[in-house]
Amino acid sequence: MQNGPRQMPIKRASQKAKSGNVFGQSRRAAKVFRAGLYARVSTNDQQTLPMQSRAMREYAARRGWTIAVQVREVGSGAAKREAREKLLEAARRREIDVVLVWRLDRWGRSVTDLLATLQELEHLGVGFVSLTEALDLTTPAGRAMAGLLAIFAEFEREILRERTRAGLAHARQNGKRLGRPATAATHAAEIRRLHRAGVSKSEIARRVRIGRTSVRRILGARS
Repeated sequence: MQNGPRQMPIKRASQKAKSGNVFGQSRRAAKVFRAGLYARVSTNDQQTLPMQSRAMREYAARRGWTIAVQVREVGSGAAKREAREKLLEAARRREIDVVLVWRLDRWGRSVTDLLATLQELEHLGVGFVSLTEALDLTTPAGRAMAGLLAIFAEFEREILRERTRAGLAHARQNGKRLGRPATAATHAAEIRRLHRAGVSKSEIARRVRIGRTSVRRILGARS
């Protein structure tokens, strides 16, 4: 009895190969970072605003980031930065994963202010990137740089404290009186004496060098 040709068993494709597992671990899709872009210029330097925004958008595109928030601010460095605060609020609501700025001085008013905001972003788990300084706090090298900023911030605070102490010492040597100026209450006896002598309230205020409202309040308190 002849046997027919033997058929080789068909090997089924490994289900494991189709599962997308690598070395027994499932693959995870790379996270797409949501970026918040912050551009700021002074009142007299508004022509660089488009350049800042364009450079940040191009950088975000190269990194594969999605631009979730983009704010622009025009004003002096000392002014309160309301647009920056809006971006920080977005970070607190976990609406962005990284803050992108053109330059560090565009973001921070001082080293101390810069460090305080960077520490808050780190606490929130939000990264920070400054293009000009190539500072990327999403990397270990960038986080090490942030540690150096902390040292500089403490150095800045110590310089301010030393200047304050030196200024006070110089004022004392020159015989200047320190502390708050004398209040109207310290002139109460003089004000009452002049009032009893028939001096008008306006004239009392002029002589004692305080406001007429203070004179009326002191005289009214007595009665």
